[in-house]
Amino acid sequence: MAQTPSDSNALAVSLFSEILMADQLARSRLSKALPKGMELSHFSVLNHLAHTNSEKSPAQLAKAFHVTRGAMTNTLGKLETAGYVHIRPDWDDARRKMVAISTAGQQARDAALALIAPLLSEVVSDLGDHRVRGVLPVLRELRVKLEDDG
Repeated sequence: MAQTPSDSNALAVSLFSEILMADQLARSRLSKALPKGMELSHFSVLNHLAHTNSEKSPAQLAKAFHVTRGAMTNTLGKLETAGYVHIRPDWDDARRKMVAISTAGQQARDAALALIAPLLSEVVSDLGDHRVRGVLPVLRELRVKLEDDG
């Protein structure tokens, strides 16, 4: 039997409803598990800087996280005040700045990861490794499709 446009729309709405609700629940659970004073956006930036192991400009970070430059500047200001990042002028272009994770930032990221990793592992374990591995390619493809269309 052929799928009608209304069936296709209902499927799409169901998919995105589940993704959005899962996102909201995951953010809530992770935020509660993070160390006092650390927001999920702070952890995300620290984790990104730790993984890339290189300096990034605030504009590059804003693009990577799909947020405005103002929002990223706000997050970076809080991270710098906490001593978690170093922000320096770009030696090639004084109008730009470069951001790097500090030793304290690496330690804060590691401590946060130690708190949230068991929560994430429990969810994956409950769902089953095989099922999670099966859905990851679909979620990655969906993310790429949404980035391309954005």
